[in-house]
Amino acid sequence: MTDSTLHTTEQSIPKIAIIGGGLTGLFTATLLERIFIEANGKSVSPKITIFEKSRSVGRLATRYRMDSATHKNWQWAFGAQFFTAKSADFQQFIKPWIQSKLLQPWCANVVDLIPSDDAAQNADIQAKEQWSSTQARYISTPKMTSWGRALADELKHTTINFKTRVAPLRKEDFVEQNEANNKTELFDENGNSLGSYDWVICTAPNGQAVELMADSNFKELAKISEAQMQACYTLMLGWDKEQPLPESLKHQEMVWDVAYVQDSILDRIFIEQQKPAHDELLPSITIHARNDWSEQHVDADIDTIKVQLLAAAKQALGWKADSIPSQIDCHRWRYAATLKPLDNTDFGILVDEPRQWIVSGDWCGQGNIESCYQMAKQTVAKICADQIS
Repeated sequence: MTDSTLHTTEQSIPKIAIIGGGLTGLFTATLLERIFIEANGKSVSPKITIFEKSRSVGRLATRYRMDSATHKNWQWAFGAQFFTAKSADFQQFIKPWIQSKLLQPWCANVVDLIPSDDAAQNADIQAKEQWSSTQARYISTPKMTSWGRALADELKHTTINFKTRVAPLRKEDFVEQNEANNKTELFDENGNSLGSYDWVICTAPNGQAVELMADSNFKELAKISEAQMQACYTLMLGWDKEQPLPESLKHQEMVWDVAYVQDSILDRIFIEQQKPAHDELLPSITIHARNDWSEQHVDADIDTIKVQLLAAAKQALGWKADSIPSQIDCHRWRYAATLKPLDNTDFGILVDEPRQWIVSGDWCGQGNIESCYQMAKQTVAKICADQIS
Protein backbone atom coordinates (compact mmCIF):
# COMPACT_ATOMS: atom_id res chain seq x y z
CA MET A 1 0.00 0.00 0.00
CA THR A 2 1.40 3.36 -0.99
CA ASP A 3 0.90 6.55 0.99
CA SER A 4 -1.44 7.92 -1.67
CA THR A 5 -3.98 5.12 -1.15
CA LEU A 6 -5.12 6.33 2.26
CA HIS A 7 -5.56 10.08 2.06
CA THR A 8 -8.35 11.18 4.39
CA THR A 9 -9.88 14.31 5.77
CA GLU A 10 -10.65 15.25 9.36
CA GLN A 11 -14.27 14.36 8.65
CA SER A 12 -13.59 10.98 7.03
CA ILE A 13 -10.94 9.55 9.34
CA PRO A 14 -12.48 6.70 11.38
CA LYS A 15 -12.91 6.73 15.13
CA ILE A 16 -11.53 3.43 16.42
CA ALA A 17 -11.97 1.62 19.75
CA ILE A 18 -9.58 -1.15 20.78
CA ILE A 19 -10.71 -3.39 23.64
CA GLY A 20 -7.61 -4.67 25.43
CA GLY A 21 -4.26 -3.03 26.08
CA GLY A 22 -2.10 -6.09 25.57
CA LEU A 23 0.45 -6.39 22.80
CA THR A 24 -2.14 -7.02 20.08
CA GLY A 25 -3.92 -3.80 21.03
CA LEU A 26 -0.69 -1.82 21.30
CA PHE A 27 0.66 -3.15 17.99
CA THR A 28 -2.66 -2.35 16.30
CA ALA A 29 -2.64 1.24 17.57
CA THR A 30 1.02 1.65 16.60
CA LEU A 31 0.48 0.42 13.04
CA LEU A 32 -2.71 2.47 12.64
CA GLU A 33 -0.92 5.65 13.72
CA ARG A 34 1.93 4.95 11.32
CA ILE A 35 -0.21 4.26 8.27
CA PHE A 36 -2.48 7.28 8.76
CA ILE A 37 0.39 9.66 9.52
CA GLU A 38 2.46 8.37 6.59
CA ALA A 39 -0.49 8.90 4.25
CA ASN A 40 -1.67 12.26 5.57
CA GLY A 41 1.29 13.84 7.33
CA LYS A 42 0.42 15.77 10.46
CA SER A 43 -2.65 17.34 8.93
CA VAL A 44 -4.93 14.50 10.04
CA SER A 45 -4.51 12.48 13.24
CA PRO A 46 -6.07 9.07 13.85
CA LYS A 47 -8.71 8.89 16.58
CA ILE A 48 -7.92 5.76 18.58
CA THR A 49 -8.98 4.79 22.09
CA ILE A 50 -7.74 1.71 23.95
CA PHE A 51 -9.85 0.38 26.82
CA GLU A 52 -7.84 -1.72 29.28
CA LYS A 53 -9.48 -3.32 32.31
CA SER A 54 -6.28 -3.45 34.41
CA ARG A 55 -3.99 -0.70 35.65
CA SER A 56 -1.29 -1.12 33.01
CA VAL A 57 -0.60 -2.53 29.57
CA GLY A 58 -0.48 -6.29 29.50
CA ARG A 59 0.92 -9.60 28.27
CA LEU A 60 4.58 -8.96 29.14
CA ALA A 61 4.36 -9.23 32.91
CA THR A 62 7.00 -8.57 35.58
CA ARG A 63 6.76 -8.92 39.33
CA TYR A 64 9.49 -7.78 41.70
CA ARG A 65 10.26 -7.27 45.36
CA MET A 66 12.98 -5.23 47.04
CA ASP A 67 15.21 -6.61 49.77
CA SER A 68 15.35 -3.97 52.50
CA ALA A 69 18.82 -5.13 53.62
CA THR A 70 20.59 -4.96 50.24
CA HIS A 71 18.19 -2.64 48.35
CA LYS A 72 18.38 -5.13 45.48
CA ASN A 73 15.42 -6.73 43.78
CA TRP A 74 14.09 -10.15 43.13
CA GLN A 75 12.40 -10.08 39.75
CA TRP A 76 10.25 -12.56 37.82
CA ALA A 77 8.99 -12.46 34.23
CA PHE A 78 5.89 -14.43 35.18
CA GLY A 79 4.11 -14.11 31.83
CA ALA A 80 5.86 -14.59 28.50
CA GLN A 81 9.54 -15.25 29.13
CA PHE A 82 10.75 -14.42 25.63
CA PHE A 83 9.58 -14.17 22.03
CA THR A 84 10.91 -14.95 18.57
CA ALA A 85 10.82 -12.95 15.34
CA LYS A 86 10.69 -15.36 12.41
CA SER A 87 9.12 -13.17 9.72
CA ALA A 88 11.01 -10.39 7.96
CA ASP A 89 8.30 -7.80 8.62
CA PHE A 90 8.24 -8.47 12.36
CA GLN A 91 12.05 -8.35 12.45
CA GLN A 92 11.88 -4.94 10.82
CA PHE A 93 9.18 -3.80 13.26
CA ILE A 94 11.23 -4.62 16.37
CA LYS A 95 14.53 -3.30 14.97
CA PRO A 96 14.38 0.16 16.65
CA TRP A 97 13.98 -1.38 20.10
CA ILE A 98 16.84 -3.81 19.43
CA GLN A 99 19.04 -0.88 18.44
CA SER A 100 18.14 0.93 21.67
CA LYS A 101 18.85 -2.32 23.59
CA LEU A 102 15.39 -2.28 25.14
CA LEU A 103 15.02 -5.64 23.37
CA GLN A 104 17.99 -7.98 23.61
CA PRO A 105 18.66 -11.52 22.35
CA TRP A 106 18.87 -14.15 25.06
CA CYS A 107 21.40 -16.85 24.13
CA ALA A 108 20.41 -19.15 26.95
CA ASN A 109 22.01 -22.49 27.77
CA VAL A 110 19.14 -24.98 27.81
CA VAL A 111 19.07 -28.35 29.57
CA ASP A 112 16.75 -31.26 30.19
CA LEU A 113 16.16 -31.84 33.89
CA ILE A 114 14.80 -35.07 35.35
CA PRO A 115 13.87 -34.66 39.03
CA SER A 116 15.14 -37.26 41.46
CA ASP A 117 12.77 -39.48 43.41
CA ASP A 118 15.47 -39.83 46.05
CA ALA A 119 15.90 -36.75 48.27
CA ALA A 120 19.57 -37.68 48.76
CA GLN A 121 20.30 -37.51 45.03
CA ASN A 122 20.44 -34.52 42.70
CA ALA A 123 18.34 -34.16 39.60
CA ASP A 124 19.74 -35.54 36.34
CA ILE A 125 20.72 -32.57 34.15
CA GLN A 126 21.68 -33.05 30.50
CA ALA A 127 22.65 -30.41 27.91
CA LYS A 128 19.92 -29.78 25.33
CA GLU A 129 20.82 -26.73 23.19
CA GLN A 130 21.93 -23.11 23.21
CA TRP A 131 19.58 -20.47 21.90
CA SER A 132 21.46 -18.51 19.29
CA SER A 133 21.29 -15.22 17.45
CA THR A 134 20.46 -17.09 14.21
CA GLN A 135 17.00 -17.76 15.67
CA ALA A 136 17.09 -15.35 18.53
CA ARG A 137 14.83 -15.39 21.56
CA TYR A 138 14.31 -11.80 22.65
CA ILE A 139 13.63 -10.38 26.07
CA SER A 140 12.68 -6.86 27.13
CA THR A 141 15.07 -5.10 29.52
CA PRO A 142 15.33 -4.19 32.29
CA LYS A 143 11.86 -5.76 32.74
CA MET A 144 9.57 -7.67 30.41
CA THR A 145 7.00 -4.92 31.00
CA SER A 146 9.42 -2.30 29.67
CA TRP A 147 8.55 -2.89 26.00
CA GLY A 148 4.80 -2.67 26.54
CA ARG A 149 5.23 0.58 28.43
CA ALA A 150 7.51 1.93 25.70
CA LEU A 151 4.94 1.06 23.04
CA ALA A 152 2.25 2.86 25.04
CA ASP A 153 4.45 5.91 25.67
CA GLU A 154 5.30 6.23 21.97
CA LEU A 155 1.65 6.42 20.89
CA LYS A 156 0.94 10.05 19.98
CA HIS A 157 -2.66 9.92 18.80
CA THR A 158 -4.08 7.17 21.00
CA THR A 159 -5.85 7.54 24.34
CA ILE A 160 -5.51 4.64 26.79
CA ASN A 161 -8.25 4.36 29.41
CA PHE A 162 -7.04 2.07 32.18
CA LYS A 163 -9.26 0.32 34.74
CA THR A 164 -12.11 0.44 32.23
CA ARG A 165 -14.07 -2.75 31.67
CA VAL A 166 -16.16 -2.64 28.49
CA ALA A 167 -19.61 -4.19 28.85
CA PRO A 168 -20.61 -7.02 26.48
CA LEU A 169 -21.67 -5.71 23.07
CA ARG A 170 -25.34 -5.96 22.12
CA LYS A 171 -26.85 -5.90 18.65
CA GLU A 172 -28.75 -2.73 19.57
CA ASP A 173 -25.46 -0.91 20.36
CA PHE A 174 -24.91 -0.69 16.61
CA VAL A 175 -26.61 2.39 15.21
CA GLU A 176 -27.19 2.22 11.45
CA GLN A 177 -27.38 5.87 10.42
CA ASN A 178 -26.66 5.52 6.72
CA GLU A 179 -24.48 3.42 4.47
CA ALA A 180 -21.41 5.58 5.04
CA ASN A 181 -21.79 6.37 8.74
CA ASN A 182 -22.57 3.36 10.92
CA LYS A 183 -21.37 3.52 14.51
CA THR A 184 -21.26 1.34 17.61
CA GLU A 185 -21.79 2.83 21.06
CA LEU A 186 -19.73 1.20 23.81
CA PHE A 187 -20.62 1.14 27.51
CA ASP A 188 -18.67 0.32 30.66
CA GLU A 189 -19.82 -2.31 33.16
CA ASN A 190 -21.82 0.34 35.04
CA GLY A 191 -23.79 1.33 31.96
CA ASN A 192 -21.93 4.58 31.29
CA SER A 193 -21.38 5.46 27.64
CA LEU A 194 -17.78 5.23 26.41
CA GLY A 195 -18.58 6.92 23.10
CA SER A 196 -19.52 5.85 19.58
CA TYR A 197 -17.01 4.35 17.16
CA ASP A 198 -16.72 3.51 13.48
CA TRP A 199 -14.61 0.43 14.21
CA VAL A 200 -14.54 -1.74 17.34
CA ILE A 201 -11.56 -4.09 17.67
CA CYS A 202 -11.66 -6.73 20.42
CA THR A 203 -8.20 -8.09 21.29
CA ALA A 204 -9.18 -10.02 24.44
CA PRO A 205 -8.41 -13.75 24.93
CA ASN A 206 -10.99 -15.87 23.17
CA GLY A 207 -12.82 -16.83 26.37
CA GLN A 208 -13.33 -13.16 27.19
CA ALA A 209 -14.12 -12.35 23.54
CA VAL A 210 -16.96 -14.91 23.64
CA GLU A 211 -18.41 -13.15 26.69
CA LEU A 212 -18.12 -9.74 25.03
CA MET A 213 -19.81 -10.92 21.83
CA ALA A 214 -22.30 -13.52 23.15
CA ASP A 215 -25.44 -11.35 22.77
CA SER A 216 -24.29 -9.24 19.84
CA ASN A 217 -25.17 -11.53 16.90
CA PHE A 218 -21.52 -11.31 15.85
CA LYS A 219 -21.52 -13.43 12.74
CA GLU A 220 -18.22 -15.20 13.54
CA LEU A 221 -19.13 -16.05 17.16
CA ALA A 222 -18.88 -19.81 16.56
CA LYS A 223 -15.30 -19.45 15.33
CA ILE A 224 -14.28 -17.59 18.49
CA SER A 225 -15.48 -20.58 20.48
CA GLU A 226 -13.56 -23.00 18.24
CA ALA A 227 -10.20 -21.70 19.41
CA GLN A 228 -9.03 -23.44 22.57
CA MET A 229 -6.71 -21.94 25.15
CA GLN A 230 -5.14 -23.55 28.20
CA ALA A 231 -4.21 -22.12 31.56
CA CYS A 232 -0.74 -21.84 33.11
CA TYR A 233 0.32 -21.61 36.74
CA THR A 234 3.55 -19.75 37.42
CA LEU A 235 5.66 -20.26 40.56
CA MET A 236 8.10 -17.50 41.54
CA LEU A 237 10.97 -18.28 43.94
CA GLY A 238 13.77 -16.14 45.37
CA TRP A 239 16.77 -16.60 47.64
CA ASP A 240 18.57 -14.13 49.91
CA LYS A 241 22.02 -12.90 48.90
CA GLU A 242 23.94 -14.83 51.55
CA GLN A 243 21.74 -17.91 51.36
CA PRO A 244 23.01 -21.21 49.86
CA LEU A 245 21.33 -22.09 46.57
CA PRO A 246 19.69 -25.47 45.87
CA GLU A 247 21.89 -28.17 44.43
CA SER A 248 20.49 -28.05 40.90
CA LEU A 249 21.27 -24.34 40.69
CA LYS A 250 24.87 -24.98 41.79
CA HIS A 251 25.46 -27.58 39.09
CA GLN A 252 29.16 -26.99 38.52
CA GLU A 253 29.68 -29.23 35.48
CA MET A 254 27.07 -27.37 33.45
CA VAL A 255 25.93 -23.75 33.74
CA TRP A 256 22.32 -23.51 32.58
CA ASP A 257 19.70 -20.79 32.17
CA VAL A 258 16.58 -22.70 31.13
CA ALA A 259 15.54 -26.23 32.06
CA TYR A 260 12.87 -28.34 30.39
CA VAL A 261 11.55 -30.48 33.23
CA GLN A 262 10.73 -34.11 32.46
CA ASP A 263 8.29 -36.42 34.28
CA SER A 264 6.80 -33.61 36.35
CA ILE A 265 3.84 -31.25 36.61
CA LEU A 266 6.43 -28.55 35.89
CA ASP A 267 7.24 -27.53 32.32
CA ARG A 268 10.19 -25.12 32.34
CA ILE A 269 12.45 -23.36 34.84
CA PHE A 270 14.03 -19.96 34.06
CA ILE A 271 16.92 -18.37 35.96
CA GLU A 272 16.16 -14.66 35.92
CA GLN A 273 19.44 -13.17 37.17
CA GLN A 274 21.39 -14.82 34.33
CA LYS A 275 19.47 -13.03 31.60
CA PRO A 276 21.04 -10.05 29.76
CA ALA A 277 21.01 -6.85 31.87
CA HIS A 278 19.68 -8.78 34.88
CA ASP A 279 22.92 -9.48 36.75
CA GLU A 280 22.11 -7.06 39.59
CA LEU A 281 19.13 -9.16 40.66
CA LEU A 282 19.04 -11.39 43.70
CA PRO A 283 18.61 -15.10 42.82
CA SER A 284 15.17 -15.30 41.18
CA ILE A 285 13.63 -18.36 39.55
CA THR A 286 10.44 -18.47 37.48
CA ILE A 287 8.76 -21.84 36.94
CA HIS A 288 5.91 -22.54 34.53
CA ALA A 289 3.69 -25.52 35.17
CA ARG A 290 2.55 -27.72 32.31
CA ASN A 291 -0.41 -26.25 30.44
CA ASP A 292 -2.45 -29.45 30.44
CA TRP A 293 -2.03 -29.87 34.21
CA SER A 294 -2.81 -26.19 34.77
CA GLU A 295 -6.00 -26.46 32.71
CA GLN A 296 -7.15 -29.51 34.68
CA HIS A 297 -6.71 -27.54 37.92
CA VAL A 298 -7.67 -24.07 36.67
CA ASP A 299 -10.39 -23.55 39.27
CA ALA A 300 -8.50 -25.07 42.21
CA ASP A 301 -7.62 -23.10 45.32
CA ILE A 302 -4.43 -21.12 44.56
CA ASP A 303 -2.86 -21.99 47.93
CA THR A 304 -3.38 -25.68 47.26
CA ILE A 305 -1.78 -25.26 43.84
CA LYS A 306 1.17 -23.43 45.39
CA VAL A 307 1.83 -26.35 47.76
CA GLN A 308 1.81 -28.82 44.87
CA LEU A 309 4.11 -26.69 42.72
CA LEU A 310 6.51 -26.15 45.63
CA ALA A 311 6.75 -29.90 46.18
CA ALA A 312 7.54 -30.43 42.50
CA ALA A 313 10.06 -27.56 42.51
CA LYS A 314 11.82 -28.98 45.56
CA GLN A 315 12.11 -32.33 43.79
CA ALA A 316 13.55 -30.63 40.69
CA LEU A 317 15.91 -28.14 42.37
CA GLY A 318 16.83 -30.15 45.46
CA TRP A 319 16.86 -27.58 48.25
CA LYS A 320 17.74 -28.46 51.84
CA ALA A 321 16.75 -26.83 55.12
CA ASP A 322 19.27 -23.99 54.64
CA SER A 323 18.35 -23.36 50.98
CA ILE A 324 14.57 -23.12 51.17
CA PRO A 325 13.49 -20.13 49.06
CA SER A 326 12.77 -17.03 51.12
CA GLN A 327 10.44 -15.57 48.46
CA ILE A 328 7.47 -17.60 47.19
CA ASP A 329 4.63 -16.43 44.99
CA CYS A 330 2.18 -18.05 42.60
CA HIS A 331 0.05 -16.72 39.75
CA ARG A 332 -2.69 -18.25 37.62
CA TRP A 333 -3.03 -17.35 33.95
CA ARG A 334 -6.48 -18.53 32.87
CA TYR A 335 -5.72 -17.96 29.16
CA ALA A 336 -2.06 -18.68 28.47
CA ALA A 337 -1.50 -21.12 25.60
CA THR A 338 -3.34 -21.62 22.32
CA LEU A 339 -3.92 -25.19 21.23
CA LYS A 340 -2.94 -25.52 17.59
CA PRO A 341 -5.51 -26.93 15.12
CA LEU A 342 -4.61 -30.34 13.73
CA ASP A 343 -3.90 -28.80 10.32
CA ASN A 344 -1.80 -26.05 12.01
CA THR A 345 -3.75 -23.30 10.21
CA ASP A 346 -4.49 -19.89 11.69
CA PHE A 347 -7.97 -18.46 12.10
CA GLY A 348 -6.83 -14.98 11.22
CA ILE A 349 -8.87 -12.01 12.38
CA LEU A 350 -12.65 -12.41 12.51
CA VAL A 351 -14.67 -9.60 10.91
CA ASP A 352 -18.31 -8.54 11.03
CA GLU A 353 -18.35 -6.42 7.86
CA PRO A 354 -21.65 -4.48 8.22
CA ARG A 355 -20.93 -3.34 11.78
CA GLN A 356 -17.16 -3.00 11.34
CA TRP A 357 -16.35 -5.16 14.34
CA ILE A 358 -13.08 -7.11 14.41
CA VAL A 359 -12.07 -9.84 16.85
CA SER A 360 -8.32 -10.27 16.99
CA GLY A 361 -5.58 -11.60 19.25
CA ASP A 362 -2.60 -13.92 19.32
CA TRP A 363 -5.00 -16.88 19.61
CA CYS A 364 -6.17 -16.10 16.05
CA GLY A 365 -2.65 -17.10 14.98
CA GLN A 366 -0.04 -19.29 16.60
CA GLY A 367 -0.60 -17.99 20.12
CA ASN A 368 2.73 -16.19 20.44
CA ILE A 369 3.90 -12.59 20.49
CA GLU A 370 4.70 -12.56 16.78
CA SER A 371 1.06 -13.56 16.21
CA CYS A 372 0.03 -10.40 18.09
CA TYR A 373 1.87 -8.42 15.42
CA GLN A 374 0.52 -10.44 12.48
CA MET A 375 -3.09 -10.08 13.69
CA ALA A 376 -2.56 -6.35 14.23
CA LYS A 377 -1.22 -6.10 10.68
CA GLN A 378 -4.30 -7.92 9.31
CA THR A 379 -6.58 -5.59 11.27
CA VAL A 380 -4.92 -2.46 9.92
CA ALA A 381 -5.01 -3.81 6.36
CA LYS A 382 -8.76 -4.47 6.73
CA ILE A 383 -9.49 -0.95 8.00
CA CYS A 384 -7.34 0.62 5.30
CA ALA A 385 -9.01 -1.45 2.58
CA ASP A 386 -12.41 -0.28 3.79
CA GLN A 387 -11.26 3.35 3.84
CA ILE A 388 -10.16 3.29 0.22
CA SER A 389 -12.95 1.09 -1.16
